[in-house]
Amino acid sequence: MTDRPIKILLVDDEAGILKSLEILLRREDYEVSVALGGRDGLVALERERPDLVISDIRMPGATGLDILARARDVDPEMMVILMTAQASLQSAVQAVNAGAYHYLQKPFGNDELLAVCRRAVEARSLRVENRALKKEIRRRTRGHGDRPIGQSSCFTEILELARTVAPTDSTVLISGESGTGKEVVARYIHTLSDRSEGPFASINCGALPETLLDSELFGHVKGSFTGADRDKEGHLVAARGGTFLLDEIGELVPQTQVKLLRAIQEREVIPVGATEAVPIDVRIIAATNRDLEEQIRKGEFRSDLFYRLNVIALVLPPLRDRRDDIPLLARHFLERMAEDGKAPRTLSKEAEQALLDYRWPGNVRELENALERAAVLSSGPTLEVEALPERVREVDPPGLVDAFDSKNPTMEVIERAYIHWVLEAEGGNKSRAAEVLGIDPSTLYRKINRYGLGDS
Repeated sequence: MTDRPIKILLVDDEAGILKSLEILLRREDYEVSVALGGRDGLVALERERPDLVISDIRMPGATGLDILARARDVDPEMMVILMTAQASLQSAVQAVNAGAYHYLQKPFGNDELLAVCRRAVEARSLRVENRALKKEIRRRTRGHGDRPIGQSSCFTEILELARTVAPTDSTVLISGESGTGKEVVARYIHTLSDRSEGPFASINCGALPETLLDSELFGHVKGSFTGADRDKEGHLVAARGGTFLLDEIGELVPQTQVKLLRAIQEREVIPVGATEAVPIDVRIIAATNRDLEEQIRKGEFRSDLFYRLNVIALVLPPLRDRRDDIPLLARHFLERMAEDGKAPRTLSKEAEQALLDYRWPGNVRELENALERAAVLSSGPTLEVEALPERVREVDPPGLVDAFDSKNPTMEVIERAYIHWVLEAEGGNKSRAAEVLGIDPSTLYRKINRYGLGDS
């Protein structure tokens, strides 16, 4: 801790108890503030940001458990002691499971309370010190942990920018073709951030219908729609203290775009069917394989949301532009596929050359899939070129632009040709094609219908 006085917030709906506890704790040189009732306590938490909270459990308006939940949102290291005159095993267990440091039954002795306060302050001091040490370790080892694989200059420049922005809470927009490793870079940013001890969560914005996506992102209250038989906390709230990745952000429908914009601006969400907002404490990273600025011009994406997301822009290069990384990635995947106790497979010179010659429209994800296929079909320690997919073995694989009428085709024309090419390469297998494209099967089906590729 520091040399400043320890700040304690007292919350109770009985003024007499507050006064007596305030006098007792001030004698011990604590800096004490009081709140009469749970509602005032919630407000005081934000205003005072104390080191320790001592709160009654049973109060009208807001309970001690409400105080506890908000305290953990304001500061995860804040210690909370709950007290009640109606002690029960059930409420004690509930309080401790919810994160309370200690549970006191009224009436309690002054010495008992002071002893618990001293232990709580010591515990907080250790937590804060431990957190600071971990932060320093991360700072000193930054870039040496779960670093994405690659040494090409265009990729290392992206990683350096990711390392620079990681300690901040700035919103990041990662763009690039499908399969370039956008989620890997998002996880890398989270690992190097001050939020690394919190959760890393993600959702594919194109994989769920609008109603379900809103519920998953923002939560819902009981009875808000058919099947909502209980309140549900949204992912943006549940990921408190961590990082949340919005993958395929370009697939969001306009209504959800509006709600997400408000969540980012106000740092709060309104669950489906609710009237009161819930605060969020999460760093947002968005990822897309689409040209959002083109979508803005078409009226498909909000410009104000784009500028909120595009605070820090990371554009991942396709694998064909970082060929020096292909052998590194191949070795990494083969090591990961190796069975316990066995040496990883190696590539023959011909197989490695085939990997270098191929253009990899599906990028890193397609490379991994090709190597997995080769490993399954090979029995020896060396993967020969014959084990690679036929399209990879082709010296001059079919291009995506051969049929374009214009020298400057639109993104839609390119996307249609790309999807058509991948569907043909996968023999019409839509599930496999969706994997290579890096999109959800439901998104692929929508694009097939949109582009008239139903016979592919």
